[in-house]
Amino acid sequence: MDESVETSDGLRLGIGPHRLWTDAEVELDNVVETACTAEQLGFDHVIAGSHVLAGELGVTPDPLVMLSAIAGATSRIGLATSVLILPLYNPIVLAHQTATLDRLSRGRFTLGVGTGWDRTEFDAVGVPFEARGKRTDEYLAELGALWRGEDPGRRIGVAPCTAGGPPVWVGGQSDAALLRAVRFGAAWYGSISGPAELARIRGRLAELAAASGIERELPQTNSVAFVVPPGFPAINRDPGRLLGGPQASATSIVDELGALREAGLGACSLWLPVPTTAFADAMSWVAQEVMSQLKGH
Repeated sequence: MDESVETSDGLRLGIGPHRLWTDAEVELDNVVETACTAEQLGFDHVIAGSHVLAGELGVTPDPLVMLSAIAGATSRIGLATSVLILPLYNPIVLAHQTATLDRLSRGRFTLGVGTGWDRTEFDAVGVPFEARGKRTDEYLAELGALWRGEDPGRRIGVAPCTAGGPPVWVGGQSDAALLRAVRFGAAWYGSISGPAELARIRGRLAELAAASGIERELPQTNSVAFVVPPGFPAINRDPGRLLGGPQASATSIVDELGALREAGLGACSLWLPVPTTAFADAMSWVAQEVMSQLKGH
């Protein structure tokens, strides 16, 4: 199977191609091969986290480099940052990098962005932590203008394949983040507790758009979720709320995803907090036991 599995109402399932909180670089060495397997299993997209320093979240590869390597080894699966800490980057350099990745992947790239939360990373890069929200707004505006070629005097090296630039997913729960999604995003992207919270977020997006006089189409609502399949060991970390509950079954996961789809969820990106040795089997379980059921749910 080399086509994405999508429900009749369009819910798209993506996956992180490595376990959460990797302890050693060797655990990431097969990430490209794992992404190829995800494509064969029918996942819609793979996601890449973004931290420049190893820390409490373990070791993480550079998201744009990792997704570029995956792009070269795959042909269909989408590629998304989840999420890139935008204020740490030079916007002109980033516009060129992301346009290049979008072009070389034939339009498969999505730029998920957030403001970041770890002051240590900002200090290491020399970026003021307190200005991260303002920088994120400014950089999103600049990225769009550069992708669209609005300033002939600052034309980036290559134009993106996608008209207007790759889709942007904007993370964050605050009103400032939600307004940022309304202004710049193809989607809002975050972690939610269920259909009621999703409805609240969708309502608040509409309220902020109306209050700000913004008439562009409201962003889609997408989410990230954590899954430990039944019978699989969990890593010795607490990822927070698990999709399908602490004693999840295929039925409970499918039911929850179905309810979220009915509430308006467009895409769900899954992280699997299981040991690296169990990761491939856990990913296959999700494809066989969840995606196949969800399609007809």
